[in-house]
Amino acid sequence: MRLDRAPPAAVYAANGWGDVLAMATKLKLTLACGDYEIVRALKEGAVEADGIELTMLTTLDSTTRHWRFLRNREFDVAEVSSSSYLVARDQGHPFEAIPVFLHRRFRHGFAFVNTSKGIKDPKDLIGRKVGVKSYQVSAVLWLRGILEHEYGVPHTAIDWYAEYDEDVEFTPPEGLRLTRLRDDQNCEDMLVSGELDAVLHADLIWPIVEKHPAVARLWPDYKAEEKRFFERTKIFPIMHVMGIKREIVEKHPWVPIELYKAFDAAKALGMKRMENPRVAPLVWYREAWEEQEELFGPDPWEYGLSERNRHTLETLVGYSHEQGLMKRKMTLEDLFIDVSQGRKRGGYRI
Repeated sequence: MRLDRAPPAAVYAANGWGDVLAMATKLKLTLACGDYEIVRALKEGAVEADGIELTMLTTLDSTTRHWRFLRNREFDVAEVSSSSYLVARDQGHPFEAIPVFLHRRFRHGFAFVNTSKGIKDPKDLIGRKVGVKSYQVSAVLWLRGILEHEYGVPHTAIDWYAEYDEDVEFTPPEGLRLTRLRDDQNCEDMLVSGELDAVLHADLIWPIVEKHPAVARLWPDYKAEEKRFFERTKIFPIMHVMGIKREIVEKHPWVPIELYKAFDAAKALGMKRMENPRVAPLVWYREAWEEQEELFGPDPWEYGLSERNRHTLETLVGYSHEQGLMKRKMTLEDLFIDVSQGRKRGGYRI
């Protein structure tokens, strides 16, 4: 068939070829994110982003995914470190973000100490050697900010030792004592041996998993401390945002809203499924679900720039700026694409 004589879309539709036409005209994008319950419907096809055909990659660990997106620009859309995204935007890298937050986590339970160093209180960290996965990682940015603002431990009063290089290169500000570990060194082993006094980490470290006697948590009852932190601040820390290459946004400005709608619909299905206590093999699962709902409300994982999310994100931007990762304090309007569709618009009435 000659292209200049191809039938119009109405002819395809009349002949039952509408699905073929729709598939042929969808925008193909790559999306890298974690394999979460709240994206299952998107991954399995129960939810689709209107006008978009997604190739989803969900097996990458977070550190690798962030590097490959921010350094190599391998994906069109990617779940990415909120801290590294702030640094990238501050430096003018060609990325945007939509307010979709697939990963949140309280961080008090990820501060670890060597049990022989006499560290019983957060202020005991002052003047100590503290290891981190990387200085820029979101979990560690949150912990540094929390230690400084909630417990009186200035980030400049600690000697920092970073194991990984950063997602985005930055120049350490004056007064920051930051040392990069050698390739043959790692934070966990150095904490066990006593070469480091403490470690702030994004993940559970092997000495805690294996109950090594040389390592304990800074806050033994970390859950109670996290609850007190939330009750005091109303912050449920956001770890990751949804990054998009700027060229995609500029060429297809409709894409961010359609992706946001798809992520929101997938989350709604995921949350509905997880209400069923038979889904998870946990003895008191339903009780934990009800405890969560009582403290956080029906949707702790809400997307968008709600008042609660704005407070959380503005706190993170403030931490990043005062710690010298960002040179300028950007607004949320600068950092996130507006996904509103107009007042009273965006419903399903046709």
